[in-house]
Amino acid sequence: MGEFQWTGTNRQGRTLNGTMEAKSRAEVKELLESRGVTVTKVKGGFDMSTFGVIGSGVKSKELATFTRQFSVMINAGLPLVGCLQILGRQQDNKVFKNIILEVTSDVEKGGTLAESLGSHKKVFSELYVNMVAAGEQGGILDTILLRLADYLEDAASLQSKIKSAMMYPVVVLVVVLVATLAMLLFVIPIFQTMFEDMGGELPAMTQMVVDMSEFVQNYVVFILLGIGAIIFGYNAYYKTKSGERVIDTIKLSLPVFGPINRKMSIARFTRTLGTLTASGVAILDGLNITAKTSGNRVISDAIMKARVSISGGENIAGPLEASGVFPTMVTQMISVGEETGGLDEMLVKVADFYDEEVNVLVDGMASTIEPLMIVFLGGFVGFLVVAMYLPIFDMIQQVGG
Repeated sequence: MGEFQWTGTNRQGRTLNGTMEAKSRAEVKELLESRGVTVTKVKGGFDMSTFGVIGSGVKSKELATFTRQFSVMINAGLPLVGCLQILGRQQDNKVFKNIILEVTSDVEKGGTLAESLGSHKKVFSELYVNMVAAGEQGGILDTILLRLADYLEDAASLQSKIKSAMMYPVVVLVVVLVATLAMLLFVIPIFQTMFEDMGGELPAMTQMVVDMSEFVQNYVVFILLGIGAIIFGYNAYYKTKSGERVIDTIKLSLPVFGPINRKMSIARFTRTLGTLTASGVAILDGLNITAKTSGNRVISDAIMKARVSISGGENIAGPLEASGVFPTMVTQMISVGEETGGLDEMLVKVADFYDEEVNVLVDGMASTIEPLMIVFLGGFVGFLVVAMYLPIFDMIQQVGG
């Protein structure tokens, strides 16, 4: 609980202020509004709703649902502030609820919806804010929100499918690493003591496993620190411009994963640009936004170079083709879209095609990786078991002989 200072007006328009103990600013606003007070400002205290939150604290599915409901309410003729108040109250996510209520307060003070959303950049991306701004200016906010909801749902669906496909191999790999570490630290030393009591020379396979066990026992702390240093170094290097470009270039060149990364980035670029242009956002602004949301530095740089050429009077397809990053089919379809005046529709068709391509690749990858991981796990465990029992088999043969 924290103590918050609030300011607001009652039904007669009289300005009120005071303090209140609550878990969050959202709770303060909700309690005061239930008493007929329109809250204009809440400050101070410690907002428990954000404690322990990593990232934005709002799931993509929650944002998509909010956007679609918002669109339906606007289309039904409800006032903007009323829509936000209703959507804010019904949110189970306390972080998101607090953000919506803050946006509501900003709109009530006279700010535009886009400006109010823009002050919460962790939740509402530049794409989201620019599309809402275009909707407000064009008087088609409900249509824009509906397009945004479709875009967010498509993006979340694809991301969820890729995560699901990668979950199995990642889990198997973690299990293999943990099991291997446990065997080298705790199981192999028991066999090693037994082998020493038996005397004699160990088979080469068994000796190799014993040497591995001794190395891990002696340097386990340094191994773990080394792994941590590699992860830290990778993240630090990736945060630099040159590092991001090098790593993203490698990502596009990887077997299996490279084509998936490339097609995902192209699908994201075309769908985002198509959604923006259909919503009335200027093409140069749209390219600037899509470059930031492409998810790959190589593709982002290609888009920005194309943007410079386009600002000089060229069409879109030519500079994109010259970059060498985009397949010929993509640039040709964009060229046709420009010539026919249906660029937004053509971009969405390209995005649909590449989304389907990614789905096929991910399904194929999942069906291939699963048996390979099973064979790998079985082969590795079998190797350790055989290595440990070889001396015992040799001893039995010597006794039998």
